[in-house]
Amino acid sequence: MSAFSKRIWLTGASSGIGHALAERLLRDGHRLALSARREEPLRALAARFPDQVLVLPGDLNETAEVNAIAAHLTEQWGALDCAILNAGTCEYIDASNFEADTVERVMRTNLFSASHCIVAALPLLRQAESAHLVGVASAVTYVPLPGAGAFGASKAALRYLLESLRVDLAQEGIAVTVVSPGFVDTPLTENNDFPMPMRWSVGKAANHIADRLDARPLEIAFPGPFIAALGLLGRLPARLQLALGKWLARKDRDT
Repeated sequence: MSAFSKRIWLTGASSGIGHALAERLLRDGHRLALSARREEPLRALAARFPDQVLVLPGDLNETAEVNAIAAHLTEQWGALDCAILNAGTCEYIDASNFEADTVERVMRTNLFSASHCIVAALPLLRQAESAHLVGVASAVTYVPLPGAGAFGASKAALRYLLESLRVDLAQEGIAVTVVSPGFVDTPLTENNDFPMPMRWSVGKAANHIADRLDARPLEIAFPGPFIAALGLLGRLPARLQLALGKWLARKDRDT
C-alpha cells in the first residue's frame, strides 16, 4: 500500500463514472469504501483488490442504511480523507405530460441522498488532515436544456449546496469540489435518443477526475470545449442559443 494512500468513500460505484473511478483510484493504491444499491460489481472489485476495498452497499435514499454505512466506516477506519458523492439518476420530462412525481423522484436521488451522505461523511472528514468533499453535479447546470428540468434542477441544487458548504467548511480546512461532467457514455446516457456532443468514455472521464483530485480544485468540469460552448450558449439571446445548439448537434453527427 502506498504511503500516500487515502481513505475514500465513493458512492454510485457499481457502474458508469463511479465504477471506472473506483478502478482507477484502486490502481493508484488508495483504500475505497464502495457504496451502491447493486452489490455484485462492488464485490468484483473487492475480489481484485482484496486489501483495499470495503463493500458497503445500500440504498442512499434510506437514512437508516446511510447511518449503517457511516457506523461501519467509523468502526473500520475512524476517519475519511475524501468522500466522493457520485450516486445519481436521470429522468427526462415530457412537457406535454408534466409530472411532479418525476421531479420529486430525481430530487430525492440526486439531492436528498447526497445530503444524507454529507451528514454521514462530515464527522469522519473532520478526523482527517486535508479532508476533501467531492460531489458530482453536471454541466447541464450551466444552461437550461430541453427535457432536463428534473435532472438539471436536482444537479443545480446539489451544486449550490456544495458551494455553500465550501464557504462553511473552509475554516475547518475541508475542501469542497464540484464535478461537472458533460456527456459521458454510461448506462444512463445509453437511453438518450438525442445527439450528445463531445461525449467521453467513462474511462476518460474517470482519469480526468482522478488526475485532478489531489489539487482539491473548486471545480472539475469537462470536456473543455463543451463547457465553453455551454457558457457561450447561456449568454446568447434565445434564438441564437437554439442555432448554436443545432450546430453542435450537427457537428457531433458529422464526426
